[in-house]
Amino acid sequence: MALQVLRAQDRTPAPWKNGGGVTSEVAARPEGAGTGDFVWRVSIADVAQSGPFSVFEGVDRIITVVDGPGMALTVDGTSYEMAVPYEPFAFSGDSDTQCELLGGPIVDFNVMVRRADATAGVRIMRDRFAVRPGTGTCVLAVVLHGSAVLGRESVRLGRLDAVLFAEGDADGIDVDGVLALVTLADRGAH
Repeated sequence: MALQVLRAQDRTPAPWKNGGGVTSEVAARPEGAGTGDFVWRVSIADVAQSGPFSVFEGVDRIITVVDGPGMALTVDGTSYEMAVPYEPFAFSGDSDTQCELLGGPIVDFNVMVRRADATAGVRIMRDRFAVRPGTGTCVLAVVLHGSAVLGRESVRLGRLDAVLFAEGDADGIDVDGVLALVTLADRGAH
């Protein structure tokens, strides 16, 4: 399968499930899946005000602040402050989750997987690295700040551009900034 380059400019913003904000989907499986039937979904959201998060039953989430002063999340009554960008935070989509902005709007990066079907991990990369997804795995690389160059083809990725590697794809990425590397695996692939 050929690598898929996913440009930020090609995304269409959509309202959140609870109507409280706007999100832009980077990629999802199956392609075209909605918020009720994805196996995994990666998106970028503009958060302009404090309020509740949508509940996603059976979903594991990883959220990362990209821009802005940060937020405090209260997940099932326990508070977690996310004042530093590029630090992924994992929590259950089943949880009652409230967001309190820490001084103004933010942009965040979201990874969601149906826990019965898939697992996800997010690593923050700042240097050159190689990607080679294993069996039942795909890897999504998203530029959060700066730019990156995809090895063999010298494809330049700008801010919020992404590349999706499927099982069997391999290449190197040179990062000039900050990149989120998302590993998405079928539940039976470990």
